[in-house]
Amino acid sequence: MFSGSIVALVTPMTVDGAVDFDALKALVQWHIEQGTQGICAVGTTGESATLETDEHIAVVKTVCDLAQGRLKVIAGNGGSATHKVVALTKALDALPIDGFLTATPAYNKPTQQGLIAHFKAVAAATDKPVVLYNVPGRTAVDMKPQTVAVLSELPNIVAIKEATGDLARLADLQAQVAPGFALLSGDDATCRAFMLAGGHGIISVTANVAPKAMRQMCDKALAGDGQGALAIDSLVQGLHRSLFVEANPTPAKWALKRLGLLATDTLRLPLVPLTEAGQASVEADLKNAGLI
Repeated sequence: MFSGSIVALVTPMTVDGAVDFDALKALVQWHIEQGTQGICAVGTTGESATLETDEHIAVVKTVCDLAQGRLKVIAGNGGSATHKVVALTKALDALPIDGFLTATPAYNKPTQQGLIAHFKAVAAATDKPVVLYNVPGRTAVDMKPQTVAVLSELPNIVAIKEATGDLARLADLQAQVAPGFALLSGDDATCRAFMLAGGHGIISVTANVAPKAMRQMCDKALAGDGQGALAIDSLVQGLHRSLFVEANPTPAKWALKRLGLLATDTLRLPLVPLTEAGQASVEADLKNAGLI
């Protein structure tokens, strides 16, 4: 159901911090033209933590209105309180999305049994597919392969975005999850190797600024063309690093502004604009990738 190059889309904002829906529409159209196969709207990269619920829903609706079945739309619905995640899931469920991306709860550090209970509650709130999201570097909890295996038996938990960057974790997941369960990378720097080792795609930050290259690289990797995938990935490897030189999506928004795709790189506090050192790093890698 979910494979290939899926962008973890930024949420454009005006200089005063309001969601810029015109810029959002332009970005979605650009991704369709560039060959992106899916959009994850209002995930971590979309600043889900600082959007109000009505804004969150409006952004997802706008993406759906533009997508019109031309690419998959996955709605972020993560949070730290299960009842709030369930409520958001039910609110988003009315939209023509293809599924949900649900991150492990941040900060409160549930046990593995707590994670199972959390995701079971989310899955019960919708008939749509749910993609688990394991990103311990941001949430302070690591969902173990055994836990993923239990959850993969639920009919509408269909995939995981695994962002540890640990390729040994992929092998553990492959050995344990239910047949047909999709394994998506959440780490741009290792996603080529992840797909060549049997993963199914990437939910990517780099695809915000290099969507065509990411699509082409995914196509090569999923076809087993290691040399072809390497040739493309080598051009954007610097971006895989520099787009995380400061807190995501700070560098990605600056890069989009630098490319003329956004009018501003506005973020909501506590995120602040990219430093001069960060700008120099991203600028160099945009040039190395042939984007400027």
